[in-house]
Amino acid sequence: MLIRFGLIAGGVVVLALLIFAVAVVLRRKGKLEDARRYADPMVRAGLRAAARRFEDGGRSRDSRTRRWDGRR
Repeated sequence: MLIRFGLIAGGVVVLALLIFAVAVVLRRKGKLEDARRYADPMVRAGLRAAARRFEDGGRSRDSRTRRWDGRR
């Protein structure tokens, strides 16, 4: 269990460092504002989808989604 936690924590740290490095490179090249403008609509859409899922209690509104026993 402790090894799993360590691997997950290590992965999160590596991901954060990677995102930081990309931001630094974009800032040095003067492209950070362009990247922000490009990513902003995607982030907003993702947050709206997460908020809808949270309000639904995690249930999807898609009628094709079924549990293993065939019910919704």
